[in-house]
Amino acid sequence: MRRPWLPDECGQSTLEVVALLPTLAVAALTVLQLLVAGATAEYAGHAAEAGAVAILQDHDPAAAARASLPAWTGRHVAVTVRGRLVRVRLRPHGLLPFVADALATTAEARAGAAG
Repeated sequence: MRRPWLPDECGQSTLEVVALLPTLAVAALTVLQLLVAGATAEYAGHAAEAGAVAILQDHDPAAAARASLPAWTGRHVAVTVRGRLVRVRLRPHGLLPFVADALATTAEARAGAAG
């Protein structure tokens, strides 16, 4: 038996897919932003450790911390050195600009033995 054609349902699935695309795009951008934030946290930790090692080797810790970072972090990094403590604050690139500041991370490393 043949089903009658229902004109009110014609194209319904196409409309649903088109309506879903913006939601999928936002979800994908959110996941990418979180991945970038995780990588940024790793980079900040490595940079702080590089600065602490530079202190032990009598080199410039801020320069060593900056040199250990990828080029794209240029304007998004702040390096603070107080005594034997190196603090690196790094803000990820903003795929979603309104959350990049909220995802900024700070890492610290101390040169020498803890005490």
